[in-house]
Amino acid sequence: MLIDQTIQFITYALWAIFIVFIVAYLTIMTRRRGFNVALRGLLRYTLLFVLTFILFVTYIDAGLVFVEPQEVGVVVSVPSPQGYQDHPYRSGLRWIVPFLETMYRYPISWQTYTMSSNPIEGAVNGDDSIRARTLDGQEVSLDSSEIFQIDPDQVVRIHIDWQGRYLEDFVRPVTRGVVRTIVSQYQADEVNSSKRLDLERDINDQLRQTFAEKGFLLDRFILRNIAFSPEYALEIEKKQVAQQGIIESQHKADQVRELARGEADAVLTKAQADAQATLLRAQAESNALKLIDEALAQDKSLLIYRYIDKLSPAIKVMLVPSNAPYLLPLPDLNVGETITSTISPTTTVTGTVTAPVLPTTITTTLPISTTIP
Repeated sequence: MLIDQTIQFITYALWAIFIVFIVAYLTIMTRRRGFNVALRGLLRYTLLFVLTFILFVTYIDAGLVFVEPQEVGVVVSVPSPQGYQDHPYRSGLRWIVPFLETMYRYPISWQTYTMSSNPIEGAVNGDDSIRARTLDGQEVSLDSSEIFQIDPDQVVRIHIDWQGRYLEDFVRPVTRGVVRTIVSQYQADEVNSSKRLDLERDINDQLRQTFAEKGFLLDRFILRNIAFSPEYALEIEKKQVAQQGIIESQHKADQVRELARGEADAVLTKAQADAQATLLRAQAESNALKLIDEALAQDKSLLIYRYIDKLSPAIKVMLVPSNAPYLLPLPDLNVGETITSTISPTTTVTGTVTAPVLPTTITTTLPISTTIP
């Protein structure tokens, strides 16, 4: 590109200098010697040589073309039988027949075409969104973008079919038509749900096939936004609010159930713990009783010892029923101790107690003498 521009600049400069020189020469020589003399002076060999050199540079400039890496060229040729070269010209410095062939350049880089309701986003000023009707008759507006490029091998065909009008005459109308056709196969609630991805995929597949048939490569169709009519949008909002209320009620019910389940689990855990504790205590008591039973089997006096150990040390005398056997020896009594009991104001009972201690029985002899005045 730099070489092409440099040669073109040199050509324009040479022509400008040459023309200025001719005009200045004719003006000056005409005033001095007349127009005929001035005209004959221009026909000198030096001036003809300069003119030849300028024409040569102009010829080179007309035939030498540099194609950018992101471009591909199509050559319209007068000498060619079909009027054009049937192969595209790739990037680099190329030569065409000057004045008989013309090169048209087309970009092969990725292009983005946007149709949006926002006036500053779309390729066309104003609301350029795609309006379509769903299967149930609801009108929707879709903002979209598509990323595509020209197939370098099909650029000659594109030039013949569309020239530089492929955006307005092919990309735009085909996209709008395909989108309307695909949207008409979906319900309005499906367009606004998870099936939106299915809608976008179907549009991509259809556009990719249509573009390929005309020499274009589609990278991706992007469904940027979907807008419904105000009435339908209001109905959707009401439905969403009601659905949200149901969800909140279910959430509260779930919380209540979880709380009740937690309390029930706590009660059950406590009951299980109490039962386990009771079982452990019963097992402990059972083991203790077994140990006591084994100890008593080996030494029966252990029971008497435990009984005595539980008695108060202040006890001296115990009264038991006359028909009940003694379980243990009585406390030590002083043998020969005199017991005096007053039965009545005129009756005195005096006796001597003999209390020998036996292991299992007690024999008590009470010689009592009674004196009655």
